[in-house]
Amino acid sequence: MKSGFVAAVQRACGVSLLLAASAARAASFEFNWVGNAGYSTEGFFSYDASIAPSIISESGAGPTSVLDTLSVSFFDPSHTLLESFTTVSGGVSSSAFFQFNFDTSSKTLFGNFNVGGGTGVIGERFFSGFVGSLLRLRQDVDQQGTSTEIDRNSGIISVTEVPESSTFLGALVLLGSGSAWTFLRRQRVRS
Repeated sequence: MKSGFVAAVQRACGVSLLLAASAARAASFEFNWVGNAGYSTEGFFSYDASIAPSIISESGAGPTSVLDTLSVSFFDPSHTLLESFTTVSGGVSSSAFFQFNFDTSSKTLFGNFNVGGGTGVIGERFFSGFVGSLLRLRQDVDQQGTSTEIDRNSGIISVTEVPESSTFLGALVLLGSGSAWTFLRRQRVRS
């Protein structure tokens, strides 16, 4: 018969393995862009790495094939928030203009990119262009394709992987369960 302590340690090990397995599937990233005039874009996206192909390409409104979330915020040169959008939520894009290409191996955005806006409100901002060539922060004029440019740059956008909080929690649980096993072994040796 197992003692309560041994059973608790075994449960903790099981929980830590479960947390580690679930965390391994999640992939989250932040992206940042600064235009020549100082306007900036900050965004976040995530997907399930266990089903993601080496290249993720998404476009248009409706269900996405891989992306779970994508949000973006636009700031003026003094870093005052201008507008925020959740372009993809729960694996569904809300923008007919949405374009996204991501290489999961090199962890880089590439090609056509269009996020924010696209929800049918005149005056909303959006960020679009071709990564590595020209990216622009724009403001819609008529929802018919006419927009004004707010800022631009040569297409440089940085992407940073964000560690999942469950990965950290799983590591703590695993560390705790390892310490518990060490304690248990020492107690058995002393007996």
